[in-house]
Amino acid sequence: MKIAVPKEIKAQEYRVGLSPTSVRELSKHGHSITVETGAGAAIGFADKAYIDAGATIIDNTETLYRNAELIVKVKEPQPEECKLLQKDQIVFAYLHLAPDLQQTELLLQSGAIAIAYETVTAPNGSLPLLAPMSEVAGRLAVQAGATSLEMINGGRGQLLGGVPGVLPAKVCIIGGGVVGINAAAMALGLGADVTVIDRSVSRLKILDEQFQGRLKTLYSTTDAIEQQVIHADLVIGAVLIPGAAAPKLVSADLVKKMQRGAVLVDVAIDQGGCFETSRPTSHDAPRYIVDGIVHYCVANIPGAVARTATLALNNATLPYVLTLADKGWQQALQNDKYFRDGLNIAQGKVYCQAVADAHGLPYENNAALF
Repeated sequence: MKIAVPKEIKAQEYRVGLSPTSVRELSKHGHSITVETGAGAAIGFADKAYIDAGATIIDNTETLYRNAELIVKVKEPQPEECKLLQKDQIVFAYLHLAPDLQQTELLLQSGAIAIAYETVTAPNGSLPLLAPMSEVAGRLAVQAGATSLEMINGGRGQLLGGVPGVLPAKVCIIGGGVVGINAAAMALGLGADVTVIDRSVSRLKILDEQFQGRLKTLYSTTDAIEQQVIHADLVIGAVLIPGAAAPKLVSADLVKKMQRGAVLVDVAIDQGGCFETSRPTSHDAPRYIVDGIVHYCVANIPGAVARTATLALNNATLPYVLTLADKGWQQALQNDKYFRDGLNIAQGKVYCQAVADAHGLPYENNAALF
């Protein structure tokens, strides 16, 4: 199969869809890989490394797309990239379509096959291709929150772990999934006072056992969220409904009641955000202030550590890319019902219920394709 790896063009995005190691594996399977010039240069993957792994380097984006059967990316195709997609071309990337009508419409118009990393599932119900970036994002969320609490960034001037004789900061994490677990581990490691809120009692039990009582757990109710957010120094939004827009769990009115200089880090911003006052930001301007509360809403948080994130992502995605390339998208998805959950759009139709519901579009059952 002809596989293309474009250079990411989203602001401050330095990750790359395939590492040289992944390219070498695909080359051994007889596939042809074309990589855009400089696609991995920022994180130490020089063009020569890709050539040595068996890839061809090209410096023309339009030619790269035109000749590809499978396009492997990290972030969702930007409007100018969507317009380069062709009928029956496969694009495999993070898509986050529920809060993004424009991208959804452009993908539908292209006739391409759009498979989203974030909706591929596993037999245990987990999201194997979202997990590595959730791990990175959860850990970075605490770093970003700690920095945002500094006076120079508009914060209330509080050290996350405190010092002897001074209480540590109160950290509230809404959502006890992969992001929440990793955020909790980092915050506890820095000495913060951590509370995790989740609507699953079984998840809260797991967290309590995992951290041996070092963090507090709280069942999710409106009252619980309000009380914790009002008194928190740092709130991390870590909720996820696979494929769907994130629920708004912290209202604008509640933000007004928070302590001045407190910080909100919205890890769910890719799916629209879980704070009513959230709006996407980028790494070059990551923060803004609403009613005295610092908001950190970077839409590609793992991009801050792009090399680590790329390697972690490729560890998870390579087996799926190999399957797509070896078998083609229809056979690959027909053979694996969990991989099939990743299909969001194909040939002008929506095959993800959450995306269809978010935009009021007709939903097609993917069983009709196989």
